[in-house]
Amino acid sequence: MPTRMLIAFFGLTFGLTWGLAGLFVLFPAPIEALFGPVGYTNPLFILAVYSPGIAALLLVWRQHGHRGLGCYLRRLTQWRMPAAWWALLVVGIPAAFYAGAAIKGSMGDRLPFSPWHGVLPALAMTLLIGPIEELGWRGLALPLLQRVMAPFWAGLVLGIIWALWHLPAFALRGTPQSEWSFTAFFVGVVALSVILTPMFNAAGGSILIAVLFHFQINGPAWPDAQPWDAPVFALMAAVVVWLNRRTLFRRDGAVTGVLQPATT
Repeated sequence: MPTRMLIAFFGLTFGLTWGLAGLFVLFPAPIEALFGPVGYTNPLFILAVYSPGIAALLLVWRQHGHRGLGCYLRRLTQWRMPAAWWALLVVGIPAAFYAGAAIKGSMGDRLPFSPWHGVLPALAMTLLIGPIEELGWRGLALPLLQRVMAPFWAGLVLGIIWALWHLPAFALRGTPQSEWSFTAFFVGVVALSVILTPMFNAAGGSILIAVLFHFQINGPAWPDAQPWDAPVFALMAAVVVWLNRRTLFRRDGAVTGVLQPATT
């Protein structure tokens, strides 16, 4: 069951995202004329970004029906986790971006919002776009991976897949990734997946925590730290792994339930 559902999930996710990206690459002018430029105002682009969440919802509904889907979505209401993890989520992630910006020399860059409250709709847009991926990545894939491997390896494997899923964005004009180094991005995403895995388990499999984590790493208010945020996150991941080595390399205690989260 875990293997079949994982294959179906990754197949649907990559098929939808990469298929739509192929349309953008092969027919850029007609697609832009119909739906607008590549970005968060283009419905096909949003559909491509939503594909992990869409795939997860379809598979959970097909396997468990409407009642099971409701149990799955109730994981969005789970917020309890140890204070140290909350500190990492709320303070540690922004601090990593500021550290990367300090190395890059972009700490003094002004926020691209004038007046300042222009950041508010940007924050709302950020919450409603990228974090929807977590319905699939951590909502479905991570628990299934943790049924067959220890959390560290599950987080590492999922991080590699998560990073590779973004590849089309590096080939599309108009995306932020088109101006980034894929190598640095790959390292950073894998590190973030490893960091999020024990946090996710500590929160009992909360999809809400995964959504908030994704929101933080996409935060429009943080300074531009590319590509230096990647080594900062890699160092943070190494510290997280060391501090959680007793649980990260053992399968007992890892969240494996898709419908019913562990008690926190």
